[in-house]
This record gives sequence, C-alpha cells and structure tokens, in this order.
Amino acid sequence: MTKYPKITLKKGKEISLKRRHHWVFSGAIANAASDLQNGQLVSVYSHRDEFLGTGHYQKGSITVRIISFEPREIDASFWQEKLHDAYQMRNNIGLTDSQHTNVYRLIHGEGDQLPGLIIDHYNGTAVIQAHSLGMYQHREEISRALQSVYGEKLKAVYDKSAETLKGQANIENQFLYGEPATNIVLENDCTYEIDWEKGQKTGFFIDQRENRKLLGKYSQGKKVLNTFCYSGGFSIAALEAGASEVHSVDISAKAIELTEKNLKLNSQFQGKHASKVADVVKYIREIEQDYDVIVLDPPAFAKNMKARHNAVQAYKRLNAEALKHIKPGGILFTFSCSQVVDKQLFAHTITAAAIEVGRNVRILQQLTQPADHPINAFHTETEYLKGLVLYVE
Repeated sequence: MTKYPKITLKKGKEISLKRRHHWVFSGAIANAASDLQNGQLVSVYSHRDEFLGTGHYQKGSITVRIISFEPREIDASFWQEKLHDAYQMRNNIGLTDSQHTNVYRLIHGEGDQLPGLIIDHYNGTAVIQAHSLGMYQHREEISRALQSVYGEKLKAVYDKSAETLKGQANIENQFLYGEPATNIVLENDCTYEIDWEKGQKTGFFIDQRENRKLLGKYSQGKKVLNTFCYSGGFSIAALEAGASEVHSVDISAKAIELTEKNLKLNSQFQGKHASKVADVVKYIREIEQDYDVIVLDPPAFAKNMKARHNAVQAYKRLNAEALKHIKPGGILFTFSCSQVVDKQLFAHTITAAAIEVGRNVRILQQLTQPADHPINAFHTETEYLKGLVLYVE
C-alpha cells in the first residue's frame, strides 16, 4: 500500500468514496494523526481497513480531496498520466489543434479527477490556479508534466494561485517555465487579448465559449445589450454574427477597458458598439430604450447554501428588470454560475420574474458549460453553469 499517513473513516462513510466522489468531510473521520499538516498527502481507509483513496488533507469541512482512487505513489508519472489523459480528451473533441479557437480548459478540478486544480491553455501559455495548498505544492511537477505533454507547442507556464490561496504565506504569482509568445487568442475566429496576470480567474471566462457562439445565431441585424460584460466576449460574438448595434455594461472600469481593447483588435466592428461603466441593475431600471437581445451573465450571487435565498431574490430582480426592456419577439440569454442554485431552481426563479412583470416567455434552449469543463458523473458538484435562452412575447 501507499506510504502516506492513514485516515480511517467511520462505519458507513466509505460509501461515497466507493461511488468515486472526491470529498471526505470532517464528520466522516474516525481516526487521523494529530500532527497532519494542511496540504499533506494522506491515504483514506474504511473502518474495515479497505483502501479507498489518496488525497490532500486540509483542516475544514472538506478534510480530504481525493486525487487517486488507486493505491499508487503521487509522483511524476502520476501527473504525466493525468495531464496526458486530459489533453487527449480535448484533442478528441477538436480543441487542441483548432484553427478557429486556441483557448480552452485543460484541467477542470474534479471534472478531470484532480480536485483543487484548474489549468487553462491560452495559445501556447498554460495558466495554473491551485485552489488547495496540497495541489499548489505540486506546481513544479505539474509544470514539468505540461512541458512533456505539449512539447514545443508550450511556450510558458504561469502559476496564478495567489488569488485562490489568499492568506497562505509565500505564495506569489509567477512564471514556472518559459516566456509567453503572445497574449492574443482566437475564440470562434474572434480575437481577444488575455490578461492572465491581473485579469479575473485565469484571464478569460472560457466556459461561455459555446454560449457566445450560440448568441451569434440570434444576433444578426439585432440590437444587443451585454451586461456584466467583463472583456466583451458576448459583445464581440454578437458583432461577429452581424448585430446592428451592441451596448456593453459593467460596473468595473477595468472590465470596460478590456472590452474596448478587444473591440480595437476586431476593428471591423467599430461604430457598432458603445460601452458604459455602470451598476447593471440600476442601468437597466433607468434606460428608456428596449433591445432585441439582452445577455445577463452576472458573477456568482451565492458561494454557499446560506446565501442561496438572497441569491435567488437577486436573480429574480435582475431578470425582471431585463424582461421589461426586451422588445416583443426578443431574446433573453440569462445565466447563473452559482453552484448552489441548481438549474431547476434557476428556471423557477426566471419564471417568477416573468410572471411578476407580465411577460409571456418560452424556453428555447437550456445551456450549460462546454465539454472542456466536464461534469464528473460521480461528483455532480462539478455542474455549476446553467443558462436559459428565452423567447419573450
């Protein structure tokens, strides 16, 4: 068996791990050494001394995050295999060598059986974000595995874990390998500048790639409002598809600056776009014009179950205001990335907003995250992005 410190579970608490769920909660643990350190690799056993998995220890509600359900050493070959498998999946779905898109997610935490790890690929630069101290401690091994998997196609590896591990000592964002050849990427033939050092997340909201493409199908000749626009992804996708006019709104001046930069990179759209720094809800409430298409893509309103009720009310208010300003026969793209608000609750909330403002709506499509953000069938918490395309009468 493995060489790692042993944690034993209470009777009956092994069931979720046998079903390949990656989390061990503190209340499930019967015995553990008192000197375990945050980030340390441990092996988990049932009350009958059956091996269940190896993972990272962390004091808190989720005490162990399993990274292997097989009894093996977590060494260079482990990381090589995991990253190769993830790369091969992206290759099989046509992302790794596409002439139209060179930005995609390589590792999606539990979705790729590596809880606590995000890796996004930006046209030759891999950006790592560790969400656990244990995963952060493997960053050099992960960087070497990336170099092995990509070969000469990989120009740089950047670690951006300082934002996700705030409060931990001596963690700084830095390049682990090479120098980036460019920070310009293609997504569905549109050009974007990525700021992985100072931008949100790893620099771009890759998870909306397919939904941005879909928006284009509804935007030709239409007047579009893109709210919470960040770097203007939905705006540029709408313009690429032939929107007659697009307005972008975000409360962050830096976000609007990024949007304007990206509009300049796609100079053929000049004259069809305007942007504004404003609070979105207040802006929609006060505008006097109506739109053919509105996009609502807010940040997560709820990080935990305690905040869910307030989040639902916020989604309802936001969507109600938007529905007031869509022309008859118009389209609403509305999203939630709050994991604790499931797709059924979200749909009910949007329905309640429509009833409140007296608009008849039909759900044309239900949206989710793209294939490079896979949902782990054994760990349903990996499903977080949900959206609706509504036809508004």
